[in-house]
Amino acid sequence: MSEAKADIYLDAAATTPPSADVIERIRVVQADTWANPSSLHGPGIRAADCLERSRQSIASALGAERDQLTFTSGATESVHLALLGTALKRDPARLVISAVEHPAVVAAARRLERQGWQLLHWPVDGDGLIRLELLETMLAPPTQLVSMIWGQSEVGGLQPVLKVAQACRQRGITFHTDATQVIPQGLIRWHDHPIDLLSLSAHKLRGPRGVGLLLHRSDSVPDPLMGGGGQEGGIRSGTEPVALIAGMAEAMRGLPRFDPTVHPVPPGDPSVRIQRDRLLERLLRMDGVHLLGPELQARLPHHISLLIGDRQDRPLSARAVVRAMARDGLACSSGSACHAGRTEDSPVLAAMGTAPAWRRSGLRLTLGTWLSDADLATVPDRLDAARQSCT
Repeated sequence: MSEAKADIYLDAAATTPPSADVIERIRVVQADTWANPSSLHGPGIRAADCLERSRQSIASALGAERDQLTFTSGATESVHLALLGTALKRDPARLVISAVEHPAVVAAARRLERQGWQLLHWPVDGDGLIRLELLETMLAPPTQLVSMIWGQSEVGGLQPVLKVAQACRQRGITFHTDATQVIPQGLIRWHDHPIDLLSLSAHKLRGPRGVGLLLHRSDSVPDPLMGGGGQEGGIRSGTEPVALIAGMAEAMRGLPRFDPTVHPVPPGDPSVRIQRDRLLERLLRMDGVHLLGPELQARLPHHISLLIGDRQDRPLSARAVVRAMARDGLACSSGSACHAGRTEDSPVLAAMGTAPAWRRSGLRLTLGTWLSDADLATVPDRLDAARQSCT
């Protein structure tokens, strides 16, 4: 049996295809600047110069200073460095995370729990947004560390990160956000906002896989999790992947910018946002298809999440629908792609109070600039055909 090939890619929240400019930049750097940037000879100095120029470019794009940026292998490592590295600097207290965090945050939190930290989950409403009326309870002593996803990958909700971050700052609580889904839709001026630690990954913004970063303020620098050559200011040892970092810098050049204090929803690409809205309107006309998560004014601008049932509105397995769509050349996801291979109920949908019968019916479609109107025009009929094949 031949492997299905996806010719319409609707899974940007899982990863994005690197742009042609990024691929070319990586090729050039890998060919010409391949040396170890810690070496003191000519090739090493050239590699170090390329690394630092990329660092300055990325820091400027994010409104940060170059020494506030530590490169990692991706957002998962950044999250662990932020939470575990912060915990190393203090006695066990309480960590608060939202009930709809990415599995990487959950894994780091559970590790801290085994080390004596209290773990408290911030409840969410039926749209997956935190219940702000619980703020005083969540931030009361002994809370010392809060981690909150900014843009939820599975249902697309945008959390009120700045409100929580400001409340944490007023109480002397360290605040971390996983901004992996938000930054590809809009760059922020990080130093203008009360966020102590911010994680992101390059491959969600049409950059390469294998590289990410952690932003940290001077009073929130985490302790290193591993020793070695003392790279990245001693925070993260290991030879830096100069070509991948250069690719990340290139990917950030074309991103839009926004001020979340004025416009809570990042702009994304205007054409993609229009495509998303039109596609969603058509999909919601289908019997048995329901919007999952918040309305568009509180949702990532490229994101659609649905509960998928048959024409009689009986819940279907989203994994089965995804497989059927893949056989038809259309790539999308059921829940978080980072939970690949699992068949149990979605923890995110459970936290949102979704009816148990529907907790395996969440389907995610996330768009990008590589898609044409003609591509998207075929999606509703192909989804309907996939549903019928699963009944």
